[in-house]
Amino acid sequence: MRLIMVDEFEEAKGNEQPSGSAAPRCGFIALIGAPNAGKSTLLNNFVGSKVAIVTHKVQTTRVPLRGIAIEGPSQLIFVDTPGIFEPKRRLDRAMVDSAWGGAADADIQVLLVDAMRGIDDEVALILKGLNKRELKPAQVVLALNKVDAVAKEPLLELAQKLNAEFKFAETFFISALNGSGLQKLREYLASNVMPGPWLYPEDQITDAPLRLAAGEITREKLYLRLHQELPYASTVETQDWKELKDGSVRIEQVIYVERQSQRSIVLGKGGRAVKQISMEARKEIEEVLEQKVHLFLFVKVREKWGNDPERYRMMGLDFPQGD
Repeated sequence: MRLIMVDEFEEAKGNEQPSGSAAPRCGFIALIGAPNAGKSTLLNNFVGSKVAIVTHKVQTTRVPLRGIAIEGPSQLIFVDTPGIFEPKRRLDRAMVDSAWGGAADADIQVLLVDAMRGIDDEVALILKGLNKRELKPAQVVLALNKVDAVAKEPLLELAQKLNAEFKFAETFFISALNGSGLQKLREYLASNVMPGPWLYPEDQITDAPLRLAAGEITREKLYLRLHQELPYASTVETQDWKELKDGSVRIEQVIYVERQSQRSIVLGKGGRAVKQISMEARKEIEEVLEQKVHLFLFVKVREKWGNDPERYRMMGLDFPQGD
């Protein structure tokens, strides 16, 4: 087992086009892990811009999102997958299936483990899944996250226990939040993706459709604004997008909830809650689009939307069969 630890923050290198002396490389890298392991934070740090929403609530990521980074002659296409956990609902199963599907399709898998949590039930479930799905150990990398909050000896012990359960190609100690250890991980990934042409332009950082990206931004604000279980009973869909003559864009989105009581919570007294969500989402969407945005949010009740195949299609998820 080879351990790579970096104690100091290392700045990422600037993007470069492949030169004549360095053959281009390109590959897909799946970020997998338990909910709230830090996958979306890691993706955003790698890309150098926010492409995945981040909240303190588990199961924030519902669909695989791609972020694109350049490291020397290599183009790294990171896939931020939903957290893997024991599913209880149909939506849970769709998210977990999507995560494992994204891992299987990638050239390299990075298992992100929260070093503060160690090997809990969810990490044990993922280790079992890695062995069951027979992913090639040479393609799976372990990244222990939040190492700045854990002493060195327990970290080494945790790394040894994890490698005893699955033989990882490499083990890295990182902090997705402050960037510690990320440059070494980037360099490793850049050296191990396959030779081949880049799949995206140099300045592209994600391939997520704008409609989906805008809906995800609003869902993030919804999650941050509301509490307890309500966000998991909601989804956001961008239903209309019009470019206006003055260069601005008019966007209509619908927040679906399952019950009238939930609709009242999202709206808030006098509509104050949804207005705040709209204001915060509009501001961030404007930053992404670099143009003025007119955002209109509607809150509608759709009972049992979690069992509606159309809602899954809108989210880019496969609809699991069975109850």
